[in-house]
Amino acid sequence: MRFGINTLDEMCLDGKTVLCRVDINQPVDRATGTLKSTHRIEACVPTVRELAEGGAKVVLLAHQGSDIEYNNFYTTKHHGAVLSQLLGREVRWIEDVCGPLARETIRGLAPGEILLLDNVRFCSEEQTLFEKSLKLSHAEQAQTQVVHKLAPLADLYVCDAFAAAHRDQPTLCGFQQLLPSCMGRLFEAEYCVISGLMECPKRPCIFVLGGAKVADAFQMMETVLGSGAADQVLSGGLVGNILLAARGTDIGEKSLAFIRAQGYGSFIETSKALLERYGDRIELPGDLGYVDGMAVDIGEETTKRYMERIKSARTVFVNGPMGVFEKPESEAGTKGVWEALGATKAYTVVGGGDSVTATKKYGKTKDVDYLCTGGGALIRFLSGEELPVVKALRHAARSFGEEGKVCR
Repeated sequence: MRFGINTLDEMCLDGKTVLCRVDINQPVDRATGTLKSTHRIEACVPTVRELAEGGAKVVLLAHQGSDIEYNNFYTTKHHGAVLSQLLGREVRWIEDVCGPLARETIRGLAPGEILLLDNVRFCSEEQTLFEKSLKLSHAEQAQTQVVHKLAPLADLYVCDAFAAAHRDQPTLCGFQQLLPSCMGRLFEAEYCVISGLMECPKRPCIFVLGGAKVADAFQMMETVLGSGAADQVLSGGLVGNILLAARGTDIGEKSLAFIRAQGYGSFIETSKALLERYGDRIELPGDLGYVDGMAVDIGEETTKRYMERIKSARTVFVNGPMGVFEKPESEAGTKGVWEALGATKAYTVVGGGDSVTATKKYGKTKDVDYLCTGGGALIRFLSGEELPVVKALRHAARSFGEEGKVCR
């Protein structure tokens, strides 16, 4: 047990039917039906392999697509094909989640077989509107159709979906009310790495915060500076521009108008309060890169300064690029920061979708010590929240005692 949560080390797998919730949500090219990235699928392989090789009958539950918009949903069929290749063994897929076909197929599984169900967000109870409107308790989630129909077929629930751990949905939080449960290897690794960042980082510990997810960045900044986890924050991207505006620096009318048009004007006041409390520990860009009058990157001198800070640190966490790195004319700052990440002797952690993309673009995947799968979950964890899935897993550890424990 770690962090009050059971791990796979404590679970009996042989001959057991295991429901395993993974997060393999990836960008999809719908024209070709191919996945633009396989990072999250690769990350869940160790858990799926351990379950199958341990003799479990493995049933994978996953989602694909943002559930803000129904038309964004997509099948998990292609994910199953990728997972089969990565595992070197068959992963069966069916076009069902909890209906008669799914239940019949699960009952017929043999030890070591792996079944991937279709997108759980095809079920209305897994959608954001359902989650936010009804606000079901975890006990109430256990009564939803997907949990009610699948839980009786299983002996154990495993959650390896750390990237979705901030969501409060039935396949993430409902099964723990009815089944012995534990976290998978990916979930365990992410939890350990991020807890280490918050509790005992090697000093100096630098957080590089950029990108365009402003609310998340400022929430995280408040927490890591207030708790002392971060010795210094290097700012860039839209986050850096807002901080500069709060300090009274002229970033250009077009850039300021963009901040207000995006609804981020209130964060200028938030930034003033942050700078008043932690100004000596927040580094702002000293120069910026402009395209058509818009600040879209940190400048050359700032890039050099940030690179030196990263190279002299002992722990570095990066969330968010320094500019619009997708375009050649505005990628210099991000490219420089990632070059420093690859060169530093510090322990390096990268999190967030754009940051993972930048790591791959600049060929630093093998140079970064840990590449997180989490986006929203990562931010909220670093902001001090107890994630809903963590709460549910802790409940299961308390509720089921020795059920499902070691037999291998």
